[in-house]
Amino acid sequence: MTQSTDTLNGLRDALRAFAAERDWAQFHTPKNLACALSVEAAELLEPFQWLASGNKDELGAEAQQAIRYEMADVLTYLIMLADSLDVDLIAATTEKMRLNASKYPAAQVRGDARKYSDYKTDTSK
Repeated sequence: MTQSTDTLNGLRDALRAFAAERDWAQFHTPKNLACALSVEAAELLEPFQWLASGNKDELGAEAQQAIRYEMADVLTYLIMLADSLDVDLIAATTEKMRLNASKYPAAQVRGDARKYSDYKTDTSK
């Protein structure tokens, strides 16, 4: 891998090259990538299953390494999915953060984990 991988675009380019070297791009449809992303996200949950809280202090070195690799798989498929759909992840995330700031005004939801639709009907806050 000769591409710089310290940016999303660099990772995208490296992933494109990796897939091209193996003739795998033909399999990377948006549906297949979304399915693979979902599978990897589920695999990310496995080391946390049955833990009391799932905090880092409950995880041994082996579990932390497994989590690290599953996070990489999730990011890999997310970048490839974004690439296949021409989505700028930075722009999409920035836009979504603005929308969330509007749905979840800090002064109104601070310390409240409920969904915005649940607290909007609660007049006690």
